[in-house]
Amino acid sequence: MRRSALIFSLCLVLLAFAGVGCTEADSPPAENAFQLYFREDDLKASAGGDVFQTETIYLEEGLNAEEMVAALLAELLAGPEDELLRSALPTGTTLLSSRVEGQRALVDFSAAYGAFSGVRLTMADYAVTLTLTQLPEISSVKITVRGQELAYRDKQVFTARDVLLSSEEDVVSTVEAALYFLDEGGDLVEEWHTLELYEGDTQVTAVARALENTPETKGLSVSLPEGFRARSIWQEEDTCYVNLSSTLLDSLGTNVPLETALRSMSRSLCSLEAVSEVRFLVDGEFEEHYGNVDISEPYTA
Repeated sequence: MRRSALIFSLCLVLLAFAGVGCTEADSPPAENAFQLYFREDDLKASAGGDVFQTETIYLEEGLNAEEMVAALLAELLAGPEDELLRSALPTGTTLLSSRVEGQRALVDFSAAYGAFSGVRLTMADYAVTLTLTQLPEISSVKITVRGQELAYRDKQVFTARDVLLSSEEDVVSTVEAALYFLDEGGDLVEEWHTLELYEGDTQVTAVARALENTPETKGLSVSLPEGFRARSIWQEEDTCYVNLSSTLLDSLGTNVPLETALRSMSRSLCSLEAVSEVRFLVDGEFEEHYGNVDISEPYTA
């Protein structure tokens, strides 16, 4: 059963979004819980404010990435249960096909999807993108109509980073953290940041999101492999738990420097005053290894 969840502030004209999925502090999320993105029924009432809201659904366990993509799209097309919400997708849209290539979801809709343009098309594109990129296996989405790209779009491939989470007015607090990036010699180097926390953020989710961004110092590069993301992250007392996906290992390949990525994440999280150790889980369970990396012991500051 769905229930109304987190409200995201979006500027109606500048629809863009970034970040990892947020969870409430001190509460590990359900492994099969996902958010569907819908728009306010009355856009005038939400002008300059809350355009999108989410409803939570629970997918059955054991689905592969393509099956989860199809299931999420089916639920998104079914529309919201809340009478104050409506689908951001054009009426009459049906899913013709969906598949996964690498870490990209390829989605093909019926001709009805092409009825929108401008802001309404942007809202539809990002409702689909934000819903699908919750999956750790999906980092980008390409949307076509009857197998063809829409020529009047500014872009054809979308990521969650493309959208602005909220305006500066929605920042509720900030936190200082050392983010660890790679220097030209391949060593981890800290770069201190003041991270902005929005409603629904925690310090640990803000750090995980910030590690995906390009460092400010010349000569440094992102330490996380392309497409690498935590499935979920939360904090209990002074321990931060990072839940990783076993399915993601298949798409990352064998030559990815996973140990460096985990050290970068753990050091960055431990730079927070409230975190003294980081424990890695795999699909919600404590494991000895993640790929070829030993995660049996906690990482400490």
